[in-house]
Amino acid sequence: MIERIAILGTGLLGASAGLALRAAGFHGDIVGWNRSAEGAQIALAYGAIDSIAEDPLQAARESQVVLLCVPIYATLDFMEKLAPVLGPGHLVTDVGSTKGQISAAAKRLFNTPERAAFLPGHPMAGKERGGAALGDATLFRGAVWLFTDDPDCKRSAHAAELVQGWRDWVGAMGSKAIDLDPARHDELVAWVSHLPQFVATALSALLQQEVGDAPELKDVGGRGLREMTRLGASPYSMWRDIAYTNTEAVADALHKLEQRIAHLRENLRTPELRDEFEQANKFRRE
Repeated sequence: MIERIAILGTGLLGASAGLALRAAGFHGDIVGWNRSAEGAQIALAYGAIDSIAEDPLQAARESQVVLLCVPIYATLDFMEKLAPVLGPGHLVTDVGSTKGQISAAAKRLFNTPERAAFLPGHPMAGKERGGAALGDATLFRGAVWLFTDDPDCKRSAHAAELVQGWRDWVGAMGSKAIDLDPARHDELVAWVSHLPQFVATALSALLQQEVGDAPELKDVGGRGLREMTRLGASPYSMWRDIAYTNTEAVADALHKLEQRIAHLRENLRTPELRDEFEQANKFRRE
């Protein structure tokens, strides 16, 4: 039974996790830590955490579950620091958007009978802006929570119970758990998550360069423009590690999109344009 959870990183996802756990009926202690003291204070004021930890490693040692809600390279750094100080009575899990490097580190550092468990996770939920003030107890409701666990790892019985316990709380927060191979995960999210972000970033940057100073832009641009550029508000700090750790898959998706756009450009006055619209309509219907 999980009675104490440490959330390391109380931004949007960390604060939302704390609020969602409370809404789902978790009555144990939730301690939070954040690199920015202000972010931790906001999470505390909003009720996402019960207390603020001064030392994240100490908070982890005193908790059964450690939820890493920090950027990917910070997650990898925490994994190196946590592995020597935790044991089979602990579970570490994360919310990172790429899983290749994290899953490899988990296999190297965790998941033996003598060590803590590590369950690589990725909730497919978020907003274009971050911060504890935007924490939302319903953020994970109806979302998919992906796991890239190693089916061959040999955990202690206690650690296995904690893994199942966390999976149960993910379900209680309203998410559907799906298990994927790490490489397949990174390939899929490159298409369905990372590509839309980089397209929105490119489109928003292009519009800013070409017509950003037009006084009538906000009046002329309608709902379609707002929907297409919403993700353009996402900060670089949220996406740098994703670009660095899923470079090949994202680059492949962008390259294929470039080819598709070139095909559209070359066929604006041919029946091929109709075929593209039919293909796009089919995807939306399904």
